[in-house]
Amino acid sequence: MPAEKPFVGASFSYETLEETLDIKPREAQLLIGLPRENTFNENRIALTPDAINVLVSNGHRVVVEHRAGEGAHFSEKDYSDAGAKIAYDKKEVFQCDLIMKSAPVNECELELLKPDQTIISPIHLPVMKTSILQSMMEKRITALSFENFKDDSGHNPIVRSMSEIAGSAVMLLAGNYLSNANNGKGMLLGGISGIPPTKVVIIGAGIVGEYAARTALAMGSSVKVFDNNIYKLKRMQGNIGVRMWTSVIEPKILAKQLKTCDVAVGALSSSGGRTPIVATEEMVSIMRPGSVILDVCIDRGGCFETSEITSHENPVFLKHGVIHYCVPNIPSGFARTASQAISNVLMPLLLEIGDEGGLEKLVWHKFNIRSGIYLFKGALTNVYLSQRFNLKYTDLNLLIASRR
Repeated sequence: MPAEKPFVGASFSYETLEETLDIKPREAQLLIGLPRENTFNENRIALTPDAINVLVSNGHRVVVEHRAGEGAHFSEKDYSDAGAKIAYDKKEVFQCDLIMKSAPVNECELELLKPDQTIISPIHLPVMKTSILQSMMEKRITALSFENFKDDSGHNPIVRSMSEIAGSAVMLLAGNYLSNANNGKGMLLGGISGIPPTKVVIIGAGIVGEYAARTALAMGSSVKVFDNNIYKLKRMQGNIGVRMWTSVIEPKILAKQLKTCDVAVGALSSSGGRTPIVATEEMVSIMRPGSVILDVCIDRGGCFETSEITSHENPVFLKHGVIHYCVPNIPSGFARTASQAISNVLMPLLLEIGDEGGLEKLVWHKFNIRSGIYLFKGALTNVYLSQRFNLKYTDLNLLIASRR
């Protein structure tokens, strides 16, 4: 028997099915802790009172340890007026679900960490230890690093801000150490009518080198920049808008320029491991007595062979008659500006984390944040750390996909 044709009558009514979409998770109220840093030479704080005011206004709670903002000249009254709770016990701060630090987690703080906590802080590879990483892995910590965290444009906003501060500050420091008060040459770092300008040599054309060059040029100095990356040299000239004297790092040319310069800045960047030494002790020994070397890349070993780590308390030493300034973490010497720069990046990130219901949910569709996560629920997700400390590596993308 032939199949009957479907009957469609005027009495029938048809309705479209509802489309099933990915439902946005419920917003989470964040409990954020800001401990006081006890690391040597660390004066910065991850959130300013103004940033905390915004977070509290959006329904989040913040606990700040007693005297945490002291190094950046933020008082407890500033924080309490912004809506933060002041804690006099470090343990109370570490009971928070999300910890914000301007220095890496240290051994004293490991026992205070609670399981399944989220930490946003720097890593500082030169001082990282296997025991610290393993302890955080055991407690199933999720950790996001300042150094590797990227914004929507693919740049590292915190590293860039700190580099801009270091580059600008280094020329102000150079001017200070050229003065008679600091046993310098008694020269003014700048161009005065009728007097030849101060000669500045910058090794490295990254962000630090660019901002050092900007500041030196603005003060009227003669600037010469060395870098083996031609693209960086072109980019620097384009960004500054001035045709500067530039060169690849050729030892004879570098030695000749160092011999006659008044200020030399080491601003080389390294993708991993130690910064290469490009200025030998022999080159430093023929520099003019009283000239100043500022090795900004001392955090990764320095690019001058004569460089040795100094502190903010004793920042300089004399070698071959040349003043050496080799303080790691220069932005910490300008802690208030540096804290504001870090806070400007982290406050919007925290609001996003709250809106999405937590960091684990935010990374599902925010791919740029994934690059900054080196621990996810206790699993090590950074290849470089896994190779360096011989620990098991897990692909973060697979971890996130498996949790959906």
